[in-house]
Amino acid sequence: MSVSLEILDSRLQAPVSQAPFHQWLLPDGSVWTLFYRLPGGYLLRFPGLADFEVSRDGSKVTASAANGISPGTVQHLHLNQVLPLALSRQGRLVLHASAIESKGRGVAFTGASGRGKSTLAASFATTGSRFLTDDGLQLDWIGGKCQMTPSHPSVRLWEDSQEALIHQDVDLAAAVDYTPKLRLLAGKGLVFCETPQPLRRVYFLGPGTTDAPTIEVVRPAEALMELVRNSFLLDIEEREVLAWHFDEMARLAELPIHYRLDYPRRYDVLPQVRGVIAQHACEELTEQTT
Repeated sequence: MSVSLEILDSRLQAPVSQAPFHQWLLPDGSVWTLFYRLPGGYLLRFPGLADFEVSRDGSKVTASAANGISPGTVQHLHLNQVLPLALSRQGRLVLHASAIESKGRGVAFTGASGRGKSTLAASFATTGSRFLTDDGLQLDWIGGKCQMTPSHPSVRLWEDSQEALIHQDVDLAAAVDYTPKLRLLAGKGLVFCETPQPLRRVYFLGPGTTDAPTIEVVRPAEALMELVRNSFLLDIEEREVLAWHFDEMARLAELPIHYRLDYPRRYDVLPQVRGVIAQHACEELTEQTT
């Protein structure tokens, strides 16, 4: 099942007569997203930016920008915030993760915002590998194995990351109103992988306090907590869906593919980091025990 998007004319964000059942906060404590239930689905409000109505089955999204907000901002919010949540209503697993393909091996990077997921994906995609997504990684079970599905062919980077990593001309998506981050579109200088790939490794990114790249095994119990923390789920109070989501995350956590990756957050270290990851991803899988 796909997700259709209809964008209406901009309008004032009218008061909602009910309290939100959930909210996302920014690091400074301000509200980023408010979640409301509607008779036929959900309202996701980004205060001062846009409203998105999502059908109960996640198949349709209707969006309207707040007055003065650009269409590019609506598209940006849909791709990176709303679409993964809508897919969760369709029984899809979606992680806050970037992903690449290197020598036929699918590698995912996840962790807290600001840990460098997009930078790592772009670093690989400009040096001979291909990226599948810079966030919103869709996972599917095919023949008992977990597979990564490509997302939209673009990567969001801060300007300093673009200057350090991108050495060919790339096209840019429309600017957005709430962040100076640039969205770089895939092309010759930023190579996109259009085909699903088997998931070979999941790396949980550390804070960058180490002096050199390090990789450590993450046991299933810890992997489960990290996966749940870094996944998309629209209705966190619907028991049946919550139980299904937890079971699927537990199934994924049992795979011996989870590791903690940390490295200094310096651009000059990235070639070494890529080499360490590429070598590690080629190693044979070994069973992890608690």
